[in-house]
Amino acid sequence: MFFFVAFLVLSAEGTLSDLLWYFGFVIALFICVVLHEAGHALTARRFGIDTRNITLLPIGGVANLEKMPENPKEEFLVAAAGPLVNVVIALLLFLIVPVGDILAQEQEVLQEELATIRADTFLFHLLFLNIVLVLFNLLPAFPMDGGRIFRALLSMKMSRIKATRIASGLGKFMAFIFFFAGLFFNIFLAIIAVFVYFGAHSENVMTQQMNLLEGKEVRDAMIKKFTILKPDETLDTAINAILNSTEQNFIIATNGQIEGVLYMEDISPVLRTKGKEVAIRQVMQTEVPTLKADEALSDAFMEFNRRNRNFFPVLDRGEIVGVLDLNNLNEFMTFRASLEQ
Repeated sequence: MFFFVAFLVLSAEGTLSDLLWYFGFVIALFICVVLHEAGHALTARRFGIDTRNITLLPIGGVANLEKMPENPKEEFLVAAAGPLVNVVIALLLFLIVPVGDILAQEQEVLQEELATIRADTFLFHLLFLNIVLVLFNLLPAFPMDGGRIFRALLSMKMSRIKATRIASGLGKFMAFIFFFAGLFFNIFLAIIAVFVYFGAHSENVMTQQMNLLEGKEVRDAMIKKFTILKPDETLDTAINAILNSTEQNFIIATNGQIEGVLYMEDISPVLRTKGKEVAIRQVMQTEVPTLKADEALSDAFMEFNRRNRNFFPVLDRGEIVGVLDLNNLNEFMTFRASLEQ
């Protein structure tokens, strides 16, 4: 981002002083974006939802919440919190910046004065950008803030899945508008359009999937016939188990106590360097997140995304009763969708 700004300033024959002011403005703008995302994160925390991280992109920021609130009022508050932060920043700047005096100047003088970012125009530009952030984020282009607010309002009158379908459709439509406008006016708008389109599509799919899992427990979808390997067995044993069945990952346990999980993806690198006689305990992952048999299947589905794993042992009162992998869960949702048609 800084290299791009430097290129624009220097190509316009800007001075080192101009470059420093533009760099300072970019930093100030990113601080505003971070505060915007912090507004989402802190409001979500009030409803018991943690934030994994805040990602800053050249086109803005994203607060990666563990999930969005399913309660429409809570989702409304979380979505509105970000733009509200920018409203507060803009109001504070408005109290400092002599907006009336600046705008009262003749048009030619005003255009020349605001053509660059300097000490006397720095805060005015920052005020203007915060207003733009508020207005842009409130556009009903799901899954942007305005789109989430729109879905929350719809969810107060209809089912969440129908509200998501409508909000997603509007988001995709606006993405097309952004894209074509971006081709003619600003390429960043076209890039935002791509994020909006695929974000709207993926969230619509996710909501439909969560609806298919509603009311079901992990025991309803878990695999009950599975292989348990021992830590002292070799990789050769695991390879034979993979070739003789459809299993790919294995619980490693001794006397019913889980000691680890062997993932197929971890086997090949070891085979190339150490061979197949290596003990499983040297390859298995010892950090083993588990699921409970009576746990909501929708919560388990979120664990796949949260943990970035596709295989979980399932316990019932401390006893291993099954496994749940992503392939089986997808098959479960496919059959559920067929039954509901």
